[in-house]
Formats: sequence, structure tokens, C-alpha cells
Amino acid sequence: MESIILEDNPHWINPEVYSSFERRDILEKALSFLDTKEVLALIGARRVGKSTIAKLLINELLKDVNAKNIFFINLEKPDFIPYKNDASYLSKLYDAYLKLANPDTSKKIYFFIDEIQIFQNWEVFVKAKYENSNIKFIITGSNSSLLTSNYSTVLTGRVFKLQVHSFSFLEFLSYKKIPHATTLEQITNKIAISRAKDEYLIWGGYYSVISNSNEYIKKEYLKNVAEDIILKDIVPRYNIKNSTAIKDLYFYVISNATTMLNYSSLAKKIAIDAKMIKEYIGYFEDNFLITTISAYHNKLTQQIKSTKKIYSNDNGFLNLGINRNKNSGNILENMVFTIFHQQGKEVAYVKGNYEIDFCVDNEALYQVSYDISEPKTKSRELNAFKHLNSKNSKKNTLITYDTDEDNESVTIISLEKFIFENIEK
Repeated sequence: MESIILEDNPHWINPEVYSSFERRDILEKALSFLDTKEVLALIGARRVGKSTIAKLLINELLKDVNAKNIFFINLEKPDFIPYKNDASYLSKLYDAYLKLANPDTSKKIYFFIDEIQIFQNWEVFVKAKYENSNIKFIITGSNSSLLTSNYSTVLTGRVFKLQVHSFSFLEFLSYKKIPHATTLEQITNKIAISRAKDEYLIWGGYYSVISNSNEYIKKEYLKNVAEDIILKDIVPRYNIKNSTAIKDLYFYVISNATTMLNYSSLAKKIAIDAKMIKEYIGYFEDNFLITTISAYHNKLTQQIKSTKKIYSNDNGFLNLGINRNKNSGNILENMVFTIFHQQGKEVAYVKGNYEIDFCVDNEALYQVSYDISEPKTKSRELNAFKHLNSKNSKKNTLITYDTDEDNESVTIISLEKFIFENIEK
């Protein structure tokens, strides 16, 4: 146990160990929660950077906090597998830390627990320490159910959660060292930004993807992430017997990203019961592989009952679809969705005689069209707004790949300009 603890806490010996980590935009918000008593929960899909955020927090804490008062443990290590059903083992880990590091217990201890959902009934341990010790818990987890079930009752009102996503496009530009903070920088680096846009549209924002130039390795990495989530998280957690079927379902579903979900149709094509397909898709969503959105409706009950549209939480996963020919329009639409999703926006679609891709925070309507150079295409997209104009007073925006154009009632804007003008930095 001691060797594992030492392995996970190199900052006790080298306080600069995390100083070279790529800084993420969410860090400032996470730092603002460190002075609170409540548990800070960093949730998100596997390998989006939750552990990195945790270590960036440690790096900041080391400026004012004694290194030995900061304890990090990764519960996903093979050594812990035999104990995952024994929450009391977490107490043994903590006691071993106290004995080994001898921290100053008169001051606050920052206890980082990575992939906490590995242990059953972990919330009992956290609650006990939360109430009786001067400990600030920072936990990470790879499924949204981390904040439901027993957790929601045992730790109600004691948690702040932050969802961690893969790199946003702005973070991607920063990683590639392309200046973009001002209008002048955006104009000066227009070509480099456009090339980065094309790369991000296809490959998304996973660090191990954007940091690799080999396209075969990029795709294999994304495939490994998806299969790890399905086979290591979903299958054992929900006792799924046919792991091949659920994996095939994911690849089929991701091939149809940005389209309506029809469980009955899927059941016929994949030979899985429609009710089971609905459950499986719920598992994909719970583990941050996909997100489904509902049709906008004034009545919440009707919105909940509506047919769902499906989106990938990262554009890179679209490469795993079974379709040989990629649809540029779907790729652009999925990226626009991820932008709203990363910002925590409430997103729905509008369905009537014409469909509007996104209604965001019940304030603005967005249509996405890759290319509107053809008059018929442009007319079709704008008519969708005209049809609704008498029924709403929302802001109307048509997002394109590279067209910026003045229009009386609809803002026609390129993807880059939309990002720079409308997304919080």
C-alpha cells in the first residue's frame, strides 16, 4: 500500500512535477471551489482530463499548502480491485496516508480521490470524514450516476459538481499555440485557424488525439476509449451479458449522430429488443459518450416524451461510425452542439413543418448548414426561421462552414466567427 501511495503523490518529493501540464479553461472555476467545505466532484468521460484537472489543482495548492497535506489516490489501479466492494478499505488507505506522510492535521487536508465510483458505497466514507474531519474532498468520476442514487441522499447539499469535457476549440487553438484572443490575432492567423477548424471538426478534442499526427493511431485511440467505457464501465456495472451487441449498437448509433432516435427501427436492424436499446442508449449517455436532446415544447411533460435527437459528445467519435462517407453537414452540426454542451447550455430542437436544429436556453434559435452557396439550400434554411417568425421573438442565427453575410432577420455567420463572438472564453 505504501508504494502505491508514494507512486500517486510525487509532489511530496518534487513540487514542480505537475507544472508542465496543459492548462485547461475550467481550472479557474474549479479553483474557486477549493475554499468551500463542500465536496468538489469533477465528472466526465474517461480520458477527458479529470485527473489532469485534479493535478493542476494540486499544482496551484502547492503555492500555499504543505505538500504532505495534499493526498491523491487513483482507485482504478489493479491493486484495489479485490477491495472495491469494501468501502472500509478507503479508511485504511487514509490511515496509511496519515502514517506515511505525517501531515499537519491542525490544518486542512486536501483529499483527491480519482475514479471514486470504482468503490461501492464510497459515499458513506466521504460523508463520515466530511462531517468529522477538516478534509476538503475533490473526487472524480466517469458517470453521471455518481450524483444520483445513494449519493444524492447521503451527500445532499454537500457537493459542487463540474463537468469536464475534452478540449474545446479555443483550448485546441491554445494547445496549437495559435494566437486568437483579439480580432487582430484572429485576422492575422486566419489561415492557421481555418486549418485548425478542419482538424477539430474531424478529430475532436481528446488530448491523446490532438497530440498525435498519425490518423490511424488517432482512430485507434478513440476506438479504445469508446470500448473501455462500454466494456469496463457499462457492461460490468449493469451486468450486461451480450457485450458484443451493446458495442455494435454504439457504433451504429454514432453513425447516425444528429438524427432522430427510433427505437423500434433500431431494434429491427440490430436484433435487440427496443426497450433494451432505450436502456443501452441511456447507459451511453450516463457515461458521457453521447447526449440526447428533446423537441422544444412549452409543456415540460411533452418535451420529455418527444422523440430524441442524438449527438456525440466529441466529434472524434464520429470516425467510428459504420458509414463510409462522412456527411460534412452532420459533422458541423455535431460540433455546434458540442460547443453549446461544453458551455452547459440547455439545448432542444424545434419540430414542426420546418425543423430548427437548436433552441438554446429558450432564448435563441440556431440552424446549421455547411454550405449555402446554392440558392435552394439557402432559401430552405432561411424559410425555417420565417415559418416561426410569427410565433416567437427569439434571436435567429444560421451557422455555416465559412459564410458570413448580412441578412435582415437572420444572422448568417461562419463557424469561426460564431465561436469568437458568442462563446465565453
